[in-house]
Amino acid sequence: MSYNQYPGYGQQGYGAPPPGGPPQHYPPQGYPPQQQGGYYPPPAGGQPPYGAPPPPQSPYGAPPPGQGQYGAPPPPHQGYPPHQQQQQGGYYPAPAVQPPYGAPGAPPPPSPYGAPPPPSPYGAPPPSSPYGPPPGQYGAPPPQPPPPQHYGPPTPPTLGYGPPQTIQWNADHDAQALHRAMKGFGTNEQLLIDVLHNKDPLQIEALKPAYFRVNGKKTLEGAIRDETGSYFQKGLVAIVQGPLLHDCHLLYDAMHGAGTNEDVLNDVLLGRSNADIHAIKAKFQQVFNRSLEEMIKDDLSMKTERHFLIVLGATRAEDSAPIIPQEIDRDVDALYDATEGMVGTDEMKVCSILSLRNDNQIRAIAHTYERKYSRRLDDCIRKVSLLYALLLLLPVILFHLNANSLEKEFSGHMKDALLAQLRHAADKYMHAAALLEDSMAGLGTKDHLLVSRVIRYHWDPQMLANVKGAYKQRYNQSLYKRIKGETSGDYRRLMLACVGE
Repeated sequence: MSYNQYPGYGQQGYGAPPPGGPPQHYPPQGYPPQQQGGYYPPPAGGQPPYGAPPPPQSPYGAPPPGQGQYGAPPPPHQGYPPHQQQQQGGYYPAPAVQPPYGAPGAPPPPSPYGAPPPPSPYGAPPPSSPYGPPPGQYGAPPPQPPPPQHYGPPTPPTLGYGPPQTIQWNADHDAQALHRAMKGFGTNEQLLIDVLHNKDPLQIEALKPAYFRVNGKKTLEGAIRDETGSYFQKGLVAIVQGPLLHDCHLLYDAMHGAGTNEDVLNDVLLGRSNADIHAIKAKFQQVFNRSLEEMIKDDLSMKTERHFLIVLGATRAEDSAPIIPQEIDRDVDALYDATEGMVGTDEMKVCSILSLRNDNQIRAIAHTYERKYSRRLDDCIRKVSLLYALLLLLPVILFHLNANSLEKEFSGHMKDALLAQLRHAADKYMHAAALLEDSMAGLGTKDHLLVSRVIRYHWDPQMLANVKGAYKQRYNQSLYKRIKGETSGDYRRLMLACVGE
């Protein structure tokens, strides 16, 4: 199912002209304009303690703050400047033109001892350039290539994934309350919920040693495991572990033993910043004394294994990387050639593009693909058009009746992972809302997924507010009411406290 048909409140779809004005014209490549607002307004009185809210999740192409439309720097003139023109925040600057030796302002000739030989007196080029003058000495410098896709300042780690921090907050009062809730006979479950549900990752890290000083025998996680049970316990443990450590435990449990929980791998690893991936790998190695890459290799196989190894390589374009129209067009053509434009599928080409581009670039790719080929990229990932495949494979069918070529382009875990990457980039709030609904839809509740997803989104109040707004818009009921109908007891009270009314 595609999610970009659900823009945020007050948003317009692509191409809609502004009310009362002439038709709107897009930038040179026709990417959709920046859209205003999200699913839920930020809280009054300033920004949440997690930094600025994420850029608006318009279907394709909302630029990050501080940049021009769609991530590219604003051009000084109409159109895009030639490559050799130096730009700010875009292409790499052209090298300085070096005048030949002997010209006014030129550097002195090289020393004859240990340095390259001087130019030939007969005007021949130096030995390092046997086929002509070196670039930049005679005439204009050569055109500069576009910057690599990872160009741009690094994206900072999510709160809880960066280096340890000391905060100005006294955890002793809450530590004593937790000790009272669990000491003696019985447990005050409501007090545990009241104390833990609204703490941020840095407060949790301060609360754990404070509790151990009060208790003197048990860690906070150990006490919770002794005093609670079932999914209420899992939710509290997820909070106490903090987002980074809990991600590592989720990954280990998903791959340890028989079978693989593919949904957990997708939830934890896909769409993450390079900084978060590096933090997860380092913490996983520290906790389990085993590299995450090795465990992925042992548990996955073939192309799905290679897909996740690309993700774990942490070479994704940073969020600040601009959208370069030539790069977008090249990726769109490569995706077409790897799927609909060939017999069979080059799955690794698709995996590589969706795993190495940032969200803004993927939105631009999806929009350009649909505009150029009149077909949505997520539909292409799901399956090949039957009519197209019949026409394309007609000679093969006549001679071999190869029915397998008419099946889906992708299947199983790889298809789910690629769609997750695409949908997260298109609208991460709506994608999160769909994941929450998926954990409750059908017969029975996938409680392990509901717990991990609710706790993951609750760490960032602004993210959670937008997810609740997206859920309300799509499913026409509040996330609070939906969870209330699927859970019970202390487990229900914890989930509802984390979600908030």
